[in-house]
Amino acid sequence: MKAKANQLIEEFKALPTWEDRYKHLIQLGRELPELPEDQRTEQNIVRGCQSQVWLSAKLGDDKKVHLAADSDAMIVKGLIAVLLKVYSDEMPSDIMNFPPEFIRDLGFEGNLSPSRSNGLHSMLKQIRNYAVAFDYLLKSQK
Repeated sequence: MKAKANQLIEEFKALPTWEDRYKHLIQLGRELPELPEDQRTEQNIVRGCQSQVWLSAKLGDDKKVHLAADSDAMIVKGLIAVLLKVYSDEMPSDIMNFPPEFIRDLGFEGNLSPSRSNGLHSMLKQIRNYAVAFDYLLKSQK
């Protein structure tokens, strides 16, 4: 995950202005695969986001967490795309143990509105909650 986070940090640092970084964030959101309608459920809504955000997680046969998400707001969709790039397809215990310091290193903290920043933290919290639940499930199967 560290390598994936570092790749994103380098991508964003290479962009000279925050306008360019927002454009890149929106582009990442556009590249996010569309979330199937059957996953746009009340159960998958992320609480604490001003926009609509759906986040779905499955534990694969490979014992990794596979995440999918969507949002009705382009910048928020870009933010969830960033989180998915780092956390999706990883072991639950690795997700739980990887500190989200890369978000600060991306510079989002000081450049997002308070509501978007709160939403970002809510999305991150939901990803970590899925990881905790799947980690518990894996340990109980042993």
